[in-house]
Amino acid sequence: MNNISEVLIPELRNIERDFQQALAQLIEIPSVINETEGDTPFGKNIDLALKKTLEICEQLGFRTYFDPKGYYGYAEIGNGEEMIGILGHLDVVPAGSNEEWVAPPFQAKIKDGKMYGRGTQDDKGPTLAALFATKALMNLGITFNKRVRFIFGTDEETLWRCMNRYCELEEIPSMGFTPDSVFPLVYAEKGLLQLLLEGKNETKLRLQAGNAFNAVPDTAEFSGEKQAELKAALDALGFSYDMADDKVVVLGKAVHAQVTEKGINAINRLLIGLKQIGYTSKTIEFVNDLVRDDPFAVKIFGECEDEASGKLKFNIGKIELSEEIERLSIDIRIPVTADKQMIVNTLTKIAKEYGLDYKEFDYLKSIYVPKDHFLIQTLMKVYQDVTGDFVSEPISSGGATYARAMDNFVAFGAVFPQQTKTEHQPNEHIDLEEMFKAMHIYAKAIYLLSCNNEQ
Repeated sequence: MNNISEVLIPELRNIERDFQQALAQLIEIPSVINETEGDTPFGKNIDLALKKTLEICEQLGFRTYFDPKGYYGYAEIGNGEEMIGILGHLDVVPAGSNEEWVAPPFQAKIKDGKMYGRGTQDDKGPTLAALFATKALMNLGITFNKRVRFIFGTDEETLWRCMNRYCELEEIPSMGFTPDSVFPLVYAEKGLLQLLLEGKNETKLRLQAGNAFNAVPDTAEFSGEKQAELKAALDALGFSYDMADDKVVVLGKAVHAQVTEKGINAINRLLIGLKQIGYTSKTIEFVNDLVRDDPFAVKIFGECEDEASGKLKFNIGKIELSEEIERLSIDIRIPVTADKQMIVNTLTKIAKEYGLDYKEFDYLKSIYVPKDHFLIQTLMKVYQDVTGDFVSEPISSGGATYARAMDNFVAFGAVFPQQTKTEHQPNEHIDLEEMFKAMHIYAKAIYLLSCNNEQ
């Protein structure tokens, strides 16, 4: 077909309501991880979401498979030795306070052309959009010369055990995408290294601040002696703080660790202030000598960057000084062409000089698919044909998507440039017309990757 869009658009409109109804069914399942429930790996609701998704796929005409242990499932159509993959996840983050939502977060509500609900944007909505895009091709009687497999994960928001199990047991697609990011596409994702630096606490100082490796902390409290001196030091440094319950609360700016340079690290600033008034410890000396307000940790790693993905990012997300131990929880985003082991060796050696031991907590390898790769060229052409946007370029990211799980995968939509990202936030939603446009893009992409003999 020379112009597949001429027949695709009417067919996509025919099944658009079915897509919305199927998505509403999935939104109603609060698939937040709960590992304490029964004999399912991640809780009964995630299990229900996976089974419901496979039921929808069967109704659409896909062949399906459910992992007997409940970690993943997949749906497949087409024939041929080669397989194209689409990776989506069905788990969601907690909704938070219902009062912050325009409607209950697990009851899909359409208002002013938008569908609200936890998972609409991350990642149930985009995953089903790609699924129903494929259904439109099926309804048009188009032959799939390669198999198309939708792989549904259930543990993306935590430790990716679903994808690990899939990759251990199942056939790996030759290439594909995950609809769990932004358009036009993400061709490079930095390596994600999370680690602990630990040493014996030989001081009387007690501290605890920060909530997560991957979040720049926006507050850090101090309740020890010399609070007046600390306030004077913070004033001299130009660091913001408040007083609360007889504590000095150093103020920062919270952002995701992938853009740590856009935040202000309250832990770092507290330790700088404490050093100014005479406090010392392993972590205080380490931060003051080597990090301070530098989100790139140049004193540790030098100018570590590459053209494909930019600078190394360094975030101290948590600190603990208990009676026994000093501990920093650190998140590093490693440029795609950098050597992870060299980063580890450098940090291990320099931390040892401060009496701190390196302990790896988690690592996700980087991805990098060159811009001249067939997959990139094909997806960019589809995006440009549908949107008329010839300005936006493929981007690199410090974030983490399922594209890292397999070779020759990229993140592809479904949030358009200038569109609001609402994932993980109250009132998460999708614009239904924008999602229809994404369905059009996915349908053309799947057609070119798996149906078109003229590749």
